[in-house]
Amino acid sequence: MKIYIVGGSGFVGDFLSRYLVERGHHVTATGRRSRHRFENSERFGYLSADTTVPGPWQDRVCEVDAIINLAGQNIFRYWTDASKRRIRDSRVLTTQNIVDAMGKKQGQVLLNTSAVGYYGDRGDELLDESSRPGDDFLAGVSLDWEKAAVQAQVKGARVALLRFSVILGNDGGALTRMLPAFKFFAGGPVGSGMQWFSWMHIQDLATAIEMILLNGDMQGPFNCCSPNPERNHTFANVLGKALGRPAFFKTPGFIIKLMMGEMGNVILGSQRCVPRNLQQHGFEFQYPVLNNALENLLNE
Repeated sequence: MKIYIVGGSGFVGDFLSRYLVERGHHVTATGRRSRHRFENSERFGYLSADTTVPGPWQDRVCEVDAIINLAGQNIFRYWTDASKRRIRDSRVLTTQNIVDAMGKKQGQVLLNTSAVGYYGDRGDELLDESSRPGDDFLAGVSLDWEKAAVQAQVKGARVALLRFSVILGNDGGALTRMLPAFKFFAGGPVGSGMQWFSWMHIQDLATAIEMILLNGDMQGPFNCCSPNPERNHTFANVLGKALGRPAFFKTPGFIIKLMMGEMGNVILGSQRCVPRNLQQHGFEFQYPVLNNALENLLNE
């Protein structure tokens, strides 16, 4: 399969590029970095581009069987009006540019990233793909992001919306940011610790993405998360145990909000998500349980 990964130079894009090439696919990736860390295969190519604006990078869209759109500026920073605009534009404008560049190639597929932030802060409510969207900033961004992606159906494409939870892997992502605090005996829950934490091992994510690519009846939204979400305090305890470190250093919610502003509400928010649509299509998780997932990643 010929696959174009837009936003392919980040944490997930790097892993997914390698995974798909190893599975025999031909992959072209594009991102803002000048070079990609994986450029040693005849089945892989890379373009450096700003995908929020039209350009030559769009020419590849019509040449491939599938587009995987992972583009989006990192949200884990203090939000200003300008940074919120960049967060939205990096997602929505890129998606609009992809759809604009699509022709009517028979059987083309668009897998477009979204996020479980679509649901907002929902406490203990169990959230599947049929649950209503939230009403905060990230929920609004996710909703606009998905609306832009489904316009590809007008071009005859099959569209899947990948609502990412926190993806756990090495060489980047949330786990890499968490480890230093735990290793220096300063790890622990944030806020009350009772908020739900939805997560997924990056290997399961890559396997699920390939399954959706190859399965013509998989379309619409998919929660990309383990079937076993954990409360924040449980996640901290399991991670601390896996590292042989205590997890008692609790960070009060007001400190998070003081340091991160509006972004702090996201860290303290609760999304208890389940991957109903993946499971209904028979997807089998290799790492459905947190302690096994962390053991695998930390042992690597």
